[in-house]
Amino acid sequence: MREDNNKQNKTSQKTNWQQKPWFWPTIYGGIAVVLIGLIFTYSALTREDENETVNEPTVQDESPVIETNARTETLKYPFDESQLENVKVLQDFYDMNADAKTRENALLVFDQTFSTSSGLSISINNEPFEVLAAMSGEVKEVKLDSFTGNKIIIAHPNGMETHYSSVSDILVKEGDLVEQGQPIATTTENEWNPTAGIHLHFEVLEDGKHVNPRNYLNF
Repeated sequence: MREDNNKQNKTSQKTNWQQKPWFWPTIYGGIAVVLIGLIFTYSALTREDENETVNEPTVQDESPVIETNARTETLKYPFDESQLENVKVLQDFYDMNADAKTRENALLVFDQTFSTSSGLSISINNEPFEVLAAMSGEVKEVKLDSFTGNKIIIAHPNGMETHYSSVSDILVKEGDLVEQGQPIATTTENEWNPTAGIHLHFEVLEDGKHVNPRNYLNF
């Protein structure tokens, strides 16, 4: 009997609380506060994600256009092609399989010592001429040596290298990107090969080995 009375008292207290004029507004208000808090939290998290997306640095393709173009280029003459008829090859590339006359023309003599030519020595009327990049690429090195002749080395994206020796008035420096046909220097003479006069010594390398430029260019 006492337990029934206790249950009736608790039910009566609960009903009394619910009948208070402020009870349901308080409940609804609490629910509203929780919902508003959830909305603000969601908005804040969404805004942070958007900010991170906006502030995230854009990754740009830094590959130079030169590199893309050079992969489809073919080797060109290291001088103005309009001068081709006036070009004279003073020394040939030394090729063991070439005929005797070509091999003889590929021997360099200095101080009564013979050495073989690893490129072509080119002259145009024994006058200075503008040296052009035979292919697009990056200037790997610029060697200054008045005795053997200043040299420019250009590395190309296809793995080849071109070397330009006996030059002056150099227009490029190490690390420069050059385009095919871009002027890079002017020809001059040097003490190591004085009989050649004003000329360009032009070399082509594949996989680090010298190859005959005539394999690519019709001199």
